[in-house]
Amino acid sequence: MTQAIPSLSVVIPCLNESKRLPLLLADLQQGPNNHELVIADGGSIDGSLAIARLSGAHVITVEPAGRGHQLAAGARQASGTWLLFLHADSRLPKTWAERIRSVLLSPQAAASAWYFDLQIHPGTPMRQLLAKAVALRSRWLQRPYGDQGLLLHQTLYARSGGFADVPLMEDLDLVERLSKITSLRPLHTALITDGRRWDRSGVLQRSLQNFKLKRRWKQGVSLETLARDYYGS
Repeated sequence: MTQAIPSLSVVIPCLNESKRLPLLLADLQQGPNNHELVIADGGSIDGSLAIARLSGAHVITVEPAGRGHQLAAGARQASGTWLLFLHADSRLPKTWAERIRSVLLSPQAAASAWYFDLQIHPGTPMRQLLAKAVALRSRWLQRPYGDQGLLLHQTLYARSGGFADVPLMEDLDLVERLSKITSLRPLHTALITDGRRWDRSGVLQRSLQNFKLKRRWKQGVSLETLARDYYGS
């Protein structure tokens, strides 16, 4: 008798991603046929809403836009036993569905949170070096970030407190809380993220910027202030 696959909700925050969202939606079509798709849109004006609705997704509008706000709202709408959080500019490899299925069917998997390996497209030697550094950080410090995706059981999500309604670093805030109650484990499958952020500032400059933001946060600077500085720059 074939074991039933637990239900999966894929939650995607979106804001003006009409060029990239269709590619991710096409990747998701290769997944378990019982998965639910929840797109939390922050007020797109570029056709993203129409694209999301054509895919059959459950679309909610969350304004004002903010990734933490959108992720939290999307999770509240999700009905699946498992939650998979993805950024709208991500791409999934052909093997993703098989790997996710093996986790969902494992009796012990619900005790952990799971993340993808980072891969930046297009690749450069510096970006490949960054991906290796991210893999080490994720494994040894238990700090995967949002562009690596996050897969976890609804029970664990609720136990952790879920995504906070914060304007910045919602991913770090959540994984820090998760790491106190469980282990974060690699899926050993790459999640491909768009390299546009590194196109603008480069690997070293962006990494330094992120380091300074995290340090200021730990020093007590409010996330509202950090968000104004980050998005203003």
